[in-house]
Amino acid sequence: MGSIHVGNLGEFLREQRRSARLSLRQLADAAGVSNPYLSQIERGLRKPSAEILQQLAKALRISAETLYVQAGILDERRGDGADGMAVHTAILTDPAISERQKQVLLQIYDSFRKENARDDAGADAEEGPTNGDAPRPGGGRGEGDAKRASDQRRTP
Repeated sequence: MGSIHVGNLGEFLREQRRSARLSLRQLADAAGVSNPYLSQIERGLRKPSAEILQQLAKALRISAETLYVQAGILDERRGDGADGMAVHTAILTDPAISERQKQVLLQIYDSFRKENARDDAGADAEEGPTNGDAPRPGGGRGEGDAKRASDQRRTP
């Protein structure tokens, strides 16, 4: 039986399994597939479905999208990538860091990207202060100051 262009996927899965310190049997059980089938995937003899890839990704605690790219189901985005896929792949495939460290790095990276996207959207939408209590031209008070002043007058 010849290899059907999934050798890279099999090698990647084996590397991820070893990095997670799982035996073939442990990963097969966690993903709900048979040992022989997983072995054939790792050796590049079988091409798993997207559903099986998703189960394997969940068991390995990596993104299914990463496995879809490795399997050729999705194209990896180049450049800065709309979703930072290249960075995700680099982090997830680094054998020098633990699974926990990978997850933490991905969370931090994603939070920075979301924060920057919000900042970029906010800078485009508005130009000026957004604080309702900011000083007004002519020395007037903001609504928040007026409410606090009226509350203080009612207190005995």
